[in-house]
Amino acid sequence: MNSNILITICARGGSKGIPKKNIKPLNGIPVICYSIDLAKKISKKYNSKIALSTDDIEILNTSKKNGLFTDYLRPKNLAHDNAGKVETLKDLIEYEEKLLNVKYDYILDLDVSSPLRNLDDLVNGFNILNNDKKMLTLFSVSHPNRNPYFNVVEKNESTGYYELVKKLKEPIQSRQNAPIVFDMNSSFYWYKRSFFDTNFKSPITKNTGIYLIDLIFFDLDHNKDFLFMEYLINYNKLDFEL
Repeated sequence: MNSNILITICARGGSKGIPKKNIKPLNGIPVICYSIDLAKKISKKYNSKIALSTDDIEILNTSKKNGLFTDYLRPKNLAHDNAGKVETLKDLIEYEEKLLNVKYDYILDLDVSSPLRNLDDLVNGFNILNNDKKMLTLFSVSHPNRNPYFNVVEKNESTGYYELVKKLKEPIQSRQNAPIVFDMNSSFYWYKRSFFDTNFKSPITKNTGIYLIDLIFFDLDHNKDFLFMEYLINYNKLDFEL
């Protein structure tokens, strides 16, 4: 086994919006299995280990049925709504490194609730990170529906009124003239292992890169999201194979 890359899949059991979301069937397949299947593909390419972080026995058993085995169980202090993803990943990484007496160089984290991605994107993203000595993290992004310089507002707590989230000296008259921004679509995150030796609590650092995927992305947060994604899969509306 190549100790260079660790592939992580994090799936907490206590989903509030959709109960048991991570094992809810999507087109007849538990959602987490899409991430497991893709993880197997990139694991085969790089001869890498796949690691699961969950606090839920049903998720654990579903993963085992699909070829992902682990004795790791996420500790309770990292299994609540306010637990940070970076801290959760760090605990899993340190467990895997101690278990196998290795030190990983790169971490690939696949978000279970955003399964629209493919192997080529993961490989291309890794190559960007690997070829930039200063870059610490890289994550997937997509084009947004809104722009904080043009049509996203927030409340000014001093006045009680609402204003643009981001303002320039001269007001933007059209979305096309606004600065280019991107949505973090939660599809995948690449990290250099050294990132986890810093104090960053988020994958966004001063040395962060992006990988643009020109698709419609959304998290599976509502039942209608499942219906729409099943439509995309069943009617071959994706321009890649899951």
